[in-house]
This record gives sequence, structure tokens and C-alpha cells, in this order.
Amino acid sequence: MLKMLHSGWAYIALIVLVVAVVNAAIGFFSKKSFQEKDLRIPLFTLIVYHIQLIIGLIAYFVSAQFAYVRQNGMGAAMGEPEIRMVIMEHPLMMILAIVLITMGFSKHKKQVTDNGKFKTIFIYYGIALLFVLSRIPWSQWF
Repeated sequence: MLKMLHSGWAYIALIVLVVAVVNAAIGFFSKKSFQEKDLRIPLFTLIVYHIQLIIGLIAYFVSAQFAYVRQNGMGAAMGEPEIRMVIMEHPLMMILAIVLITMGFSKHKKQVTDNGKFKTIFIYYGIALLFVLSRIPWSQWF
């Protein structure tokens, strides 16, 4: 049930992150003025990813892979590519992505120009999107 919630929420999280990056890119390259919706989209993305983090952390500690690590040690888990992905690679990259999203949202507020706000969101959220796409367990998604 928890894994299903984490996977289902991940679709929402990925979609809102893509929307935030595309919106920031359009705003940056077309030199639009920063409107209320341009603030709400990255804020909503930030909230969705923090909820996903909480769900993911709970799922992590009750997972079969975590039980495998407790029984066999981290060395054995690193030798198994599927377990390594779930235990180490996926959580690390997702946490880094959430840190980038959080930093990007915080830093965009300090920008004085509209173009600077769009640029900050575009860069930070864009790198976060690359991190997310690099470590989604695609085989479990489809």
C-alpha cells in the first residue's frame, strides 16, 4: 500500500516538476514578467516533493530491501544492483533533487529581476529534474 502511494505520488511529482521547469524556461527565454502563477507553480512543486520525501522515507524503512540490508549488511546490498538502486542510488539522488528544489525556491525570492527569478528556478529545478529522471526505477514503474 505504501509503495503504491509512493509510486502514484511520483507521477504527480514528476509532472509538476516538468511543468515548473517548462514554465521557468518559457519565462526566462521570452523575458516575461514574473506573475503570481509563476510563484505558485514552483511552490506547489516544492510542497509535492516534500510530501513525496516523507512518503518515501517511510516506505524506505519498511521495505524488504531495507530488511535485506539489516540482515546481510550494506556490503552484500551493494553487490546486488537492484537492491543498491533502491537502498542507495534512488534515495540519494531524490534527496539531492529535493535539496536543489528547496534551494532554487529560496534563491529565486532573493532575485530582484523577473528574468533572474525565472533563471534561478529554471537552473535549480532543471538540474533536479535531471537527477530525478536519472534514478527513477523505470522497471518498477511500467
